[in-house]
Amino acid sequence: MPAFVVRDLCAGCGACAEVCPYKAITVTAKLAVVDPGLCRECEECIFICPNGAITAA
Repeated sequence: MPAFVVRDLCAGCGACAEVCPYKAITVTAKLAVVDPGLCRECEECIFICPNGAITAA
């Protein structure tokens, strides 16, 4: 399953978007958004998120 952003935990820092090799994450209005069509479940975003806001849903 593609990565999932827990909205209440996301600070919109953009660390996940920077590390995503598939450019599947964008940050809009201080919230990370995952494009499930681009996500390849590499989990890099999960490991880099300082708030634990991204999970493998």
